[in-house]
Amino acid sequence: MTKSELVEKLSTNAEGLNKKDAEVVVNTIFNSIGDALVSGDRVEIRGFGSFSIRERDAREARNPKSGEVVSIPAKKTPFFKTGKELRSRVDF
Repeated sequence: MTKSELVEKLSTNAEGLNKKDAEVVVNTIFNSIGDALVSGDRVEIRGFGSFSIRERDAREARNPKSGEVVSIPAKKTPFFKTGKELRSRVDF
């Protein structure tokens, strides 16, 4: 499902909510999750899952084409862990 499909589904399922308003709702939710992660917070949606930031250590890797050793710096990456309810719905 794409973002536009989500907006379409939301606007058809929620009475009194047109496409433009549904898009504002979806964008607000996604922006709020992103802003929380940027500030280092954890976002938990009960029954769905939780978003958090994981820190990756610096490491050395190899360029598969040339075999040259490349240094990869430490970085932070977003991580999603599914909730029990979502996991049980998917694993039918």
